[in-house]
Amino acid sequence: MAIMNAEPGAKPLIGLTCRWDESNDWYYLPGDYSRAVAAAGGIPIQIPLVSGIVEDLAQHLDGFVLCGSASDVDPARYGEPRHPEVEIVHPERDETDRQVLAHAFHEKKPVLGICFGMQSLNVYLEGTLHQHIPASIARALEHQDRQARHPVVMEPGSRMAEWAGDAPELLVNSTHHQSVQRLGRGLKVVARATDGVIEAVEGDFPRHFVIGVQWHPERLWEEEPLSARVFQELIRAASEWRQTAPEPVKTASLSSIGKPL
Repeated sequence: MAIMNAEPGAKPLIGLTCRWDESNDWYYLPGDYSRAVAAAGGIPIQIPLVSGIVEDLAQHLDGFVLCGSASDVDPARYGEPRHPEVEIVHPERDETDRQVLAHAFHEKKPVLGICFGMQSLNVYLEGTLHQHIPASIARALEHQDRQARHPVVMEPGSRMAEWAGDAPELLVNSTHHQSVQRLGRGLKVVARATDGVIEAVEGDFPRHFVIGVQWHPERLWEEEPLSARVFQELIRAASEWRQTAPEPVKTASLSSIGKPL
């Protein structure tokens, strides 16, 4: 069945980039992502890591979630040699994210980057990453344990702080060994862990919703209000994009789309 553009007033269609299990050659996505999008009022659509389909699929979607991944962004994409702790890279996932972002920035469709997805967003905007937090940040907190929780401090006056009810800090989960180093163009830091690790970013782009969070709100939305709000705001932005789009999107070739100024 072909995916059709959503009618005005319908729930927005939200694309979610898949993961890849190379041992079984499976494209997959934990169910938490789709449930979080659906609970916020969107319809989740998985984006498989298949060359040549992103352009055709993305034009039918109203917003995107760049999901987490068991892999790391290839350091070659930001001009650095590979650290020994960078054990897995999936070029297909890196390229899928790049093409999704090219489309999203060209059409000003909303984007939420989660964990790997936030790192991918930062690299797309010509930022760099700490390839292994313990090797580059002194006295770093535990960020890689799936059971770990640590505080993040909000930047006053940011949208993230407003969504958190202006609470100065809150506890989040943490499953990552990399983080933003040099910030990508057009991004600003809106939350940090107490060890200085960047935990959330916002895009400073006119009329374009761009958010990245280093934690996993898809696992927390039922118990933690900010994590639920992040998805709600994504869906709100996707609905607004669809309502104000002058005509169905005719996607330009992704190879010809530049990055935002």
